[in-house]
Amino acid sequence: MHPPSLLRCPTAASQDPFPAARNEGVSCLSALSLTCCRCERFHASDRRLSSVLPTMANWFKRLVHKPKPRSVESSLNTSRSASSSPSSSSSSAESSGSSPGTSLARSVRSSPVLDINASGSARWAKSYDVCICHSEVDLELVEELVSYLEGQPESFRCFLQLRDAAPGSAVVTELCDAVQNSHCWVMLITPGFLRDPWCKYQMHQALAEAPMANGRTIPVLKDVDRKDYPKELRNLYYIYMALKENSFRQIRDTIMRYLQELCRSSASRTE
Repeated sequence: MHPPSLLRCPTAASQDPFPAARNEGVSCLSALSLTCCRCERFHASDRRLSSVLPTMANWFKRLVHKPKPRSVESSLNTSRSASSSPSSSSSSAESSGSSPGTSLARSVRSSPVLDINASGSARWAKSYDVCICHSEVDLELVEELVSYLEGQPESFRCFLQLRDAAPGSAVVTELCDAVQNSHCWVMLITPGFLRDPWCKYQMHQALAEAPMANGRTIPVLKDVDRKDYPKELRNLYYIYMALKENSFRQIRDTIMRYLQELCRSSASRTE
């Protein structure tokens, strides 16, 4: 009889003397099969891509050679023609906008000059063109101003209180009538004007008659500091009488400007 140890069944280790080599061979075969599968998949995708590429190429060709709409072609032609001749467009722009002063001068020349002396002019709606509000101590200067205005080609009609007031009438009535019947009012603001209550009364009447009328109230400062300028007139520009001749000319131009604007607005309303 054999001993028990010799009668044992052989184990797996005893059946396969090279297990590590067998495992490595199996892993190599599996890796090789996996690589072959991937290659087959790559070739299949390549075949699908090659079948799709001609279709995409035909689609791009149709897109590129697709006819443009007429509106697009016309806009392209317009832009090309505009870009091809920049000199002509610039020359036309220069001819149209190179001389704003010339166009302004033409417009000024083309606007008709209103004749304030015409029979139907709005100037004749009032008895006087200008009323001179002054103190009695400044009468000599006022007479020179009145003589200058009445000697102009327009023959401005001036109201001078000591000359034109009706004898025997009330002072308040005459002052109010002079303001209401005159287009413009010259306020000769001097130290005597600031001390005279009647001058201030007439100034307030003029402001009440036309508080916001540009050009109707014409303040003229003489021998008065700017700090003493009446507060009621500080929303209006004044004429500072340094040179008498220049100041008279400014007064005349202001009256003329207002009368022209009055006649122009009156003519536009009637039209």
